[in-house]
Amino acid sequence: MPAAPVLSGPQYLREGLRLVLSPGLRLFVLLPLAVNLILFVTMISFAVQQFSGWVDTFMPTLPSWLSFLQYILWPLFVVLVLLMVFFTFTLLANIIAAPFNGFLAEKVEVVARGEDHFPPFSWAELAAMVPRTMGREMRKLAYFLPRAIGLLILSFIPVVNLVAAPLWLLFGVWMMAVQYIDYPADNNKMSWQDMLAWLREKRWQSLSFGGITYAALLVPGLNILMMPAAVAGATLFWVRERGEQALGSRKDIV
Repeated sequence: MPAAPVLSGPQYLREGLRLVLSPGLRLFVLLPLAVNLILFVTMISFAVQQFSGWVDTFMPTLPSWLSFLQYILWPLFVVLVLLMVFFTFTLLANIIAAPFNGFLAEKVEVVARGEDHFPPFSWAELAAMVPRTMGREMRKLAYFLPRAIGLLILSFIPVVNLVAAPLWLLFGVWMMAVQYIDYPADNNKMSWQDMLAWLREKRWQSLSFGGITYAALLVPGLNILMMPAAVAGATLFWVRERGEQALGSRKDIV
C-alpha cells in the first residue's frame, strides 16, 4: 500500500539514502561529499566563534522590570540563529555542489526507471552541466533572497520577531522541497514556474519531503551525507509522483 501524502517524505528520503550508498552510485556522491565536508567544517568553525554575538544582536532590549523574560526568549532566538546558519550553509553548499547534484539526479533517475547500467564517469559530461545548473541555482537564489530578507527584517522588529522562528521553519521546509526536487525537474527541462506550480499541486507530498529533509539536514555531521540522499530521494519523488507524465516528457527530450 503506498504511503499517504503526509507520510511519503520519509520513505523517499530513506530510499534515497539507500541508493546513494549502493556501489553503482557511490562514485557520483564522493565529490559533492568532499566539497560539502570542507564547507561544513569552515562554516561551523566560524559560527562557533560568532554565535553568542549573533544571538545578542537579535535579542530585543527589555526594560528592567521585564528582564525575567530574557530567560524565556533566549532559547527562541538561539533557534532563530541556528535556523539562519543552517539556511546559509545549505544555500552555499547546494550552489557549489549543483553540477554534481544534477549529475547524481540524472543517474538516480536511470535506476528509478528500472535500468541498472551506468555509463563511465565523464568529466566532459559533468562540465557540460555546469552552466545550466548554475543558472538554475541563481534562479533559486532570486526566489529565496527576497523572502529571506523579508524574514530577516521581521527578525529585528520587537515583539513581531517572536513569530520569525516559526516562519523561518515553515519557509525552510518549503525551500527544501524546492531545492532538491528542482534537480530532476531541471534535468527534464521543466521550467522554473512550471516546477513551482507542480509542487503546489503536490503540496502535502512536497511539505512532507521538505520537512523530513530539513530535519535530517539540521543534524551536524549527518547533514553531509543527507544532502546527496535528498537529491536521490527527490528524484524518486519526481519519478513516482509524475508517473507516466514524467516518462512522456523524458521521451520528448531524448
